[in-house]
Order: sequence, then structure tokens, then C-alpha cells
Amino acid sequence: MLFRARSGAFLTFALAGLLTGVWVARMPALAAKFGTSEGEIGIVVLVWGLGAIAAMQALRGLMARAGSRTVLRVALPLTALSYVAVALAPTYGVLLVAVALFGMTFGITDIAMNAQGSVVEHAYRRSIMSGMHAGWCVGAMSGGLFGVATAAAGLGFTETVLAAALLSLPAGLALGRTYLPDPVAPAAGTGRKARRMPPAVYLIGVLGFIAFMTEGSIADWSGLLLHDELGATEAVAAVGYPVFELAMLLGRLVGDRVRMRVGTRRLLTGAGLGTAAGMTVVVLAPTPAVALAGFFVTGLVVCTVVPTTISLAGTAAPDRPAAAVAQVGAMGYGGLLLGPVVVGFLSDATSLRVGVGTVVVLALLIAAGARFVPLRTTADAFTPAPAESTDPSDTRPEPIAA
Repeated sequence: MLFRARSGAFLTFALAGLLTGVWVARMPALAAKFGTSEGEIGIVVLVWGLGAIAAMQALRGLMARAGSRTVLRVALPLTALSYVAVALAPTYGVLLVAVALFGMTFGITDIAMNAQGSVVEHAYRRSIMSGMHAGWCVGAMSGGLFGVATAAAGLGFTETVLAAALLSLPAGLALGRTYLPDPVAPAAGTGRKARRMPPAVYLIGVLGFIAFMTEGSIADWSGLLLHDELGATEAVAAVGYPVFELAMLLGRLVGDRVRMRVGTRRLLTGAGLGTAAGMTVVVLAPTPAVALAGFFVTGLVVCTVVPTTISLAGTAAPDRPAAAVAQVGAMGYGGLLLGPVVVGFLSDATSLRVGVGTVVVLALLIAAGARFVPLRTTADAFTPAPAESTDPSDTRPEPIAA
């Protein structure tokens, strides 16, 4: 039962990643279909992100009441159906409406699958969230390869996205049978106070916001940095993000073991410092090869931050874990949208190296904020924990059940 639930959650992450990978890989084909400018494509991406954030915030209460299993069983198939609408949109105006719906359903799916991952992690009594997010990397890379293959075969945006949607719909319905029910929450209070999240949730959300800003900035600006600043060819510049994503996958495959060995605070501190070091190499790189090495190091260490914040969110509000995950997820997506914008603004005002260099500062903020995260983890609910220190600088690893 647990293995099936873990496999189902992993495949759900992979399916969501695949849809995103196809979407990103065929963005040039989308522009060609409607004859849009870069600015109009930017609006499409913005509408998608705003739809996701709006849905995450608006449905936080529903997540708390219905639970991740119920929401995910509905949201994942609806995401595939909204993907069909994106594929078949006949005009740019209709496309924006379809993309908004896709963003909303995808946002709901995102928070529900992370909440389900937290449920499975709770049942396993040990950290497995990084492994879940490795599924996202597998899906994103597979979606990118699918996009490349369809482009090579001469298929346009409509045919590619429609094929991915029609394959995803039955898969999403089948995965619904694998999900675990959410644990029964204690009776909640009433009034405004009952709806407020604990302060720890917002602290974790801030770390998630910074981590998403970091990932989004690298995803959107790595190619331009390699091409415009370091003189790489377009082919070499295109390798930057796949190298980063591959490193993310490798890091997430071992991230849970590292967290269990060194503890949550040390993991986040090390990830922040390692990301700062990797991106310093990128910013100061004299050649594309050195920058690619820096991107690889960065992906290898930053990959654990987002899964860890989601895992922490699931235990920071024990009576409303799904709502806490939704709150952290919404804050994270805000960073994903804001990060590339900030880098772009600074790049215009100074240089692309300086703009991308903001990632170094963000990574140091992650390292600094790690000392304030709550020590309690999923495993603490099952094993007697020693008295917790009230000193925020205490970095002793928390007990992890075997």
C-alpha cells in the first residue's frame, strides 16, 4: 500500500513535470502559431503564473477541508483537459483564457500533489520529499525531449500539446487510485484566528519564495548569460538549463538521505552556501565551460531547498497540513514569477552578470534563514524527541526515524 502510494505520488510529480517540459520546449512553436512578439509571450507566461497563484490562495481552505487525495483526483484530470484547451485555442485572446484556466488547474494540482507527498512522507516516517521532486525533474526532462522529438518530426504546437494532453488524461485518472487519504485533523476553532496559519508557515514560505526566485532566475537567464556575456553559440547556450536540471535530478535522488544524516538546518545552510558558491563561479566565469560547471554545482545543491520547505510546511501546521502546503506553494510561485523580472530589471540597469549575480545574494539569504526554521519534522510525530533548544542558532540534527 505504501509503496503504491509513493510510486503514485512520484508519477504524479513526473506527469506535472512532463506537461511543463512540453510547454517550455514548444514555446517557440507557440509564438510561431500566433505570430506573437516576445512581449506577448511574456504575457502568456505571466497569465499562467498568476492563475496558478490565485488558485493556490483561493482554494487553501478547500484543501484543508477536502484533503489532498480528493482535490488531486479532480485537479489532475482537469489540468489535462485545460491543456487540451490551450492546444486548440484558435486566437491569441482565447489562448490567454485557456492559459489562465491551465494555470489555475495546474496550481491546484501542484499544491495537492505536494500535500499528498507530505501525507506519504508522514506515513513513511522519514524524509522522502526530495525523491518526490526528483519525479518532477524526470518529467520535465522527458517533456523537453518529447518537445524536441515532435519538433524534429515537423509537428506544430497544437499537435504536440494535444498529444501530451490526451496521454496525460487517462494517466491522471489512473493515478487517482494510488493516493492515500489525509490524516484526520483535530477539530479546528472558529473565526479569524482559526484561519490564520502559524508564523512558522510564513517563515518557511519566505525560504520557499527565495528558493523559487533562484530557480526561476537560472531557468530564464542562463541561456542569455552564456550567449550574450560569454559568447557561446546558441547550441551551447541551450545546454545551460538542461545541465542545471540534470544536476537537480541527481541531487534530489540523494537529498533525503543527506537530510536524514545531517539534519534540516544544516542541509538548508549547506544548500544556500553551495548555491552562492556555484553561482559565483557562473558570474565570474571566463568561458562557457566554466559557467556550465557552475550551473551544474548550483543545481546539485539548490535542488533540496524547495522539497525541504514543502516537507516542513506539512508539519508546521499539524491540524491543516494541506492548507500550509498551499500557502508555502503560493509564496513559492510568487518568487518564481518575480525572480526573472528582478534579474531582467537589474540587467538592463547594469549588466547581465550583475543581474544574475543577485542569485548569489538570494542563496546567502537561504543560508541565513535556515537557522530559524522549526526543528520539528515528520519523524518527530512518531519518535520521542529530546528537549528542543530555544536557541535559534542550535543546528543539531533532529531525530529521524529509520
